[in-house]
Amino acid sequence: MKSFASSSRVCSAPYPPSSEHTISHEEYEEISEEDMDKLHENLEVLCEAYGPDDWEVEYSSGVMTLTLPPHGIYVINKQPPNLQIWMSSPLSGPSRFEYVDGKWTHHRKSEVTLGTLLEEELRVLLDRQGVERAAKEWEGTGLV
Repeated sequence: MKSFASSSRVCSAPYPPSSEHTISHEEYEEISEEDMDKLHENLEVLCEAYGPDDWEVEYSSGVMTLTLPPHGIYVINKQPPNLQIWMSSPLSGPSRFEYVDGKWTHHRKSEVTLGTLLEEELRVLLDRQGVERAAKEWEGTGLV
């Protein structure tokens, strides 16, 4: 007598939102665009008013590039299929953020937000550049 065994797998999207507080794609587009615009404005202030002459920020088609020689490049981009914003940092590496309770929250570390992580790192880099005053005076990313 022969016996057969089978198993079934459930396939899911590659990076489903991990929170119970998901937002619709329409809400994601509105909120992420507003927050990326706000972030871009505040990073322009950082580069123009406080950073060295070779620091620059560019934003186009949902992708923001913050170039901070000699420290490296930040890339912050929208990920609409996953309802996330992704950040690649020369200090902390890659991170993914989901919109939960009014803020972009790290997908694995709920105590970490996009605004606070980025702001802390940029203040460290300003300090490393020898512009401690700027690190204290800059108003920040504008994000929670």
